[in-house]
Amino acid sequence: MSTKKSLSVIILTKNEASLLADCLLSVVWADEIIIVDSGSTDETLSIAQRYGAKIYTHTDWQGFGKQRNIAQQYAKGEYLLMVDADERISPLLKNAIEAVLMAPDDNAVYSCSRRNLFLGRFMRHSGWYPDRVVRLYPPQYQYKEDYVHESLMCGSAKIIPLKGDLLHLTCRDFSDFQQKQLNYAKIWAIQRHQQGKSCHYLAIFGHTLWAFCKTGLLRAGFLDGKQGLLLACVNAQYTFTKYTALWSLNQIDRFRNRSE
Repeated sequence: MSTKKSLSVIILTKNEASLLADCLLSVVWADEIIIVDSGSTDETLSIAQRYGAKIYTHTDWQGFGKQRNIAQQYAKGEYLLMVDADERISPLLKNAIEAVLMAPDDNAVYSCSRRNLFLGRFMRHSGWYPDRVVRLYPPQYQYKEDYVHESLMCGSAKIIPLKGDLLHLTCRDFSDFQQKQLNYAKIWAIQRHQQGKSCHYLAIFGHTLWAFCKTGLLRAGFLDGKQGLLLACVNAQYTFTKYTALWSLNQIDRFRNRSE
């Protein structure tokens, strides 16, 4: 008779008091919960303590990929489940995870579908669903150390989809969401600039129009109603911002070269 594998849930936090309790409530069935905090000044850590989480602090923030790898070092579970504070494990996904722990595939990692909230609606189209992400895996795997949009380096492992959804409260407040998009666009542009990438002026508008059409039409965003149309506009805006930022960095380089 097989023995159930132990599970460590890992959550990165910083000032997540408004979200963390519901997240922890959805994973209290795990063998341990690891919190790696990067300097919270609200009630985040006291909430984590109430749920019996093991708390570690790392304020030398070097990006999400690096911080996730640091967090994994504290986990003792035979399997790891990486969850963000604005995510919740649905009952069906919990059942699927527990089934894996009873009979895991040693050469596999596991993905789950994320159902993303946008302006009061969990999206079903627009490229925001099923939005599969690999979150359950044995500890020999690590994350690519990108600052944002980090991914697990799975190598030749099979990626097995799990049933059930990971509920992601992506956009609860539109202003906060927009600020996050601006930050991501800036980081994207800096990374591409450091890699020697450039962008033609007219390409900015081409990428922007394509982003709107891809979200609203090709990915059937119109089926998500008003939120689908608004999301198409937001994605176009994000695309415009990141390519304009990259173009601007290239222009600064050219100005400096002419001045030397």
